[in-house]
This record gives sequence, structure tokens and C-alpha cells, in this order.
Amino acid sequence: MRSFILSLLALVAASPTLAAEKPNILFIYTDDHSNRSLSCYPEAYPFLKTPNIDKLAKEGVRFHAAYNGSWCAPSRATILTGRHPYGIESMKFIDPYPNSTYDPKQCKFWPTEFRKNGYVTAQIGKWHTGTDAGFGRDWDYQIVWNRPLHTKNAGAYYDKQLLNTNGGEAKETAGYSTDNYTKWAVEFISGKHRDAKKPWFLWLCYGATHGPITPAERYKNHYADAKVPVPKDIFGPRMGKPLYVREMKAWTKLADGSIVGGSGAPGEVGAPGKLTLEGMIRKYAACGQAIDDGVGELLKALEDSGQTKNTLVVFTSDQGFALGEHGFRHKLAPYDATLRSPLIFRQPDTVPEGKVCEVGASGVDFAPTFFAAAGLKLPWDMHGHDLMPLVKNPQADWPHVMLYTNTGQKFGSDTHAIPKEYPKNLQSGVPWWLAVRKGNFKYIRTLVEGEVEELYDLKTDPDELTNLAYDPKHKDTVAQMRKALEEELKRTKCGFAEKLPAIAKELPPAKK
Repeated sequence: MRSFILSLLALVAASPTLAAEKPNILFIYTDDHSNRSLSCYPEAYPFLKTPNIDKLAKEGVRFHAAYNGSWCAPSRATILTGRHPYGIESMKFIDPYPNSTYDPKQCKFWPTEFRKNGYVTAQIGKWHTGTDAGFGRDWDYQIVWNRPLHTKNAGAYYDKQLLNTNGGEAKETAGYSTDNYTKWAVEFISGKHRDAKKPWFLWLCYGATHGPITPAERYKNHYADAKVPVPKDIFGPRMGKPLYVREMKAWTKLADGSIVGGSGAPGEVGAPGKLTLEGMIRKYAACGQAIDDGVGELLKALEDSGQTKNTLVVFTSDQGFALGEHGFRHKLAPYDATLRSPLIFRQPDTVPEGKVCEVGASGVDFAPTFFAAAGLKLPWDMHGHDLMPLVKNPQADWPHVMLYTNTGQKFGSDTHAIPKEYPKNLQSGVPWWLAVRKGNFKYIRTLVEGEVEELYDLKTDPDELTNLAYDPKHKDTVAQMRKALEEELKRTKCGFAEKLPAIAKELPPAKK
């Protein structure tokens, strides 16, 4: 009997999933939500206040940046697979947009593995990754706004959404979507629709602050008198940048000095009409206030249900959104202003309080991190790295380079042939590109023959105004970053790694 007890104790000690209670994971995922929209970030709009998200950061670790994807769909596909878009097989877009499809045998989503290992999995909110939203395979509980399935309802970001509950018939649902999602998430956290004896994973996908940027009625005039800063290079000339950035004309200055949305690059904020830059930024900031309210309600639900200490809360966005920076009214481009997302981790007694991690994270890192937090082994080869060593010690050495990409609407083997030319409409299209970040430096490779390469020192030039790639002083750094990019493409088995187009030998001359 004594030997049996000793053997049992040894088994418990050896197994992380038996030795300690598995954590719940609340993954809060916003949309087009730049770090400029969170007041816990130093580059936030100076008038903006997000007290609940600030509290989350104060009680956890705030990452300087996350680069989760170039736009909505590949960002989500990367999250669900742990792989860069070029490593995600069978996903395709089919007219009319955003109709898309994938083969779940070739393109597996990891929440199904959490289910196999004793977790209750749930997804609430926006879905932009194939008409098959995965209920019963990946999710035990789901209230989903399935945009690929309901293409005619795909613009209803804030009201009258067609929602499917647990795979049932879609029903039009009234109410402000951000508040609806919060209400249903609070119910789930509080114990409804799940086995209370099991740990849970909830992916809460807000549609805000995506266009048409629509604040909740209570925040309609929240920042009506706010003084808005004008981005430094909204009108260029943006020398040292690729052609599509130099030619970007998404804004127009009127005779009275006001700045309004121009004819190019409408992005996804809806037709701006006569809305000024100041007005658009005020709406964008106000649109995020309901998310901040939601975070407060979610944290209260965890506290009221006694789950605070055993729940890892992660807050991020699919990508950011530029409003004037580099001339953009868009995402898609590889710059911090267009793509950089916030990232915060909190779990009392597990995650240190009030710390900042300067390392840039990638969207492929989330799945390995969640598996590590849950004490589970990865079910397949993933491209990212477990961030938990940085979460627990934000100053830890980090040997990895961070890669993020844009291959438009192409995935898997469909990315093997790089487009030979720019998109026909430079104002709304962005070419394929690759980017790596290591320490303070970011290197960008636009995948168009003869285009410039780019290098930025994000510490001295956070706005990415000065391309250092052709400065002889940075020759060694450029060589190191090129090598880092090549090695990362090779490590992740990128199918077009050996087909990258040639780089411009010098910067284009300045316009007279």
C-alpha cells in the first residue's frame, strides 16, 4: 500500500496537468484596434482614457507590440493554427467577399485539442475564417457572427447581426454588438453553458473598432471637443518608402485647412464623406470605450465567481489601423501605425504586476503560449514560440526573431507564386511583403521586383520616417536582418523563400 501511494505521488509530481489546476484562458480579441486607442500605451491619443484596460495592464504584463497579421482573416487563421498564412493549407476566398472556405482535415484549428484534453471551449463574436465556424468540433459553445457564411450581413458590425448559436439557425439580433458580446461572455464566465468542473477557454472576438466606426450611443459625443494631433507624414513626400507608400493619397486638405478623407484607400472605415481627420479619430477613439467597459465587466465577473487567480487573461487585436500615418486610412502595410496591436497578459500570482516587455510578439506565438500555460503538448508543428518565459520574466533573454507577413488573400501552396506586379489600384491595394523585428530594428522586404528594402530603428524613430537600409552606417545591420529573414523563412518551410524578387540597389530620387 505504501509503495502504491508513493508511486501515485510521483506521478502527480511529474505531471503538470495533475500537479496543478489547469488555468482558464480568457482571450479578448478586438478588431482594427491600435495601441493608440489604449491609454496604458505611451503613444495613445493624449485625450483618450481606458481605465479598465489600464487596470489590466497595471495588474499584469504589457507587451510593447504584437504583430498578429496584415488584416482580419489571415490574422485569425494564424491564431487558430499557430502558422503563418503561407503554412495554412486549403484556405481560400470565394466571391462574393468575405465568403471563404477550408478543409478541416488539412487546416486544423487547435481548440479541438483543448477539448480533447478536458477544456470547455467557447467562441463569441466575429468570425472571418471560412463558412465552417467549427461548432461541435472546435467549440463546445458558440455565439458567432459568421461573416463568410452571411455575406449580405457582413457589414453589420454594430447592430442587426445574423448570429448562429451552437450551430443553429441564424437569427437577426438587435443591440450594440460590443455590449451583446460582453453580456454573453459574462454569462459564460459566471457558469452558464459549460461544465463547472472543467477549465475553460473563451475566445471573445469583438467587432469594434472596425469600420464603419460606430461608438455606442452613450459615447456618441464622448470626445467631441478633443484636440487631435495630425500625423507627421500624412501628406508625404515619404521618401525612402516603396512606391505604394510614396503615392498614397488617402487624405485631402481643403481650403479652410481641414483634412478629409480623399478618394484613395478607403480601407474599411466606410465612406468618410466630409468627416474630417479629427472627426474620424474622435469617433475611432469613442468606439473603443464600450470595449473598455466590457473589460471591466469581464474582470468583475471573474472576481465575483472566484476565478481571478486561475484565469489567464490575454488582451490583443487582429491588427491596428492607421488614421493619417504614412498617408494611410488603412491597415495591411507593415508599419507599426497600420498593424501594431496591443498585448496584455494578466494572472495574479503567476504573471508579475505592472511590467513592460519590450519584445515584439507575433500572431503565431499565441497557440504555443496557450498550450504551455495549459500544460499541454503541441499537436502539430507550429511556427511560433511560447511567450510564457517572457510573460513571467519580461526582461528574459529572447533569442527569436519575430516574423510577420502579407500574402493578400492567398494561403498555403497558393502563395508559392508571388505576384509579379503591384495591385492595379495603388490607393487601395498593398503588395505582398515580409517583415522581421529583432530588438529595436525592423526590416521590411516588399515583394515587388526592384522595390526598396527598409530598415527602421524603432527606438530612435518610432514613427518609421527614416529608412536606414541604404545608409552605409547600417550595412552590417541590414545584412544581419536579411539573414534573419532568410533563416526564419527556411525554418518555417516557406514555399516561396527561394523566389524573392530582387531589391533596389539605391533609393529613388527625391521628387522636385
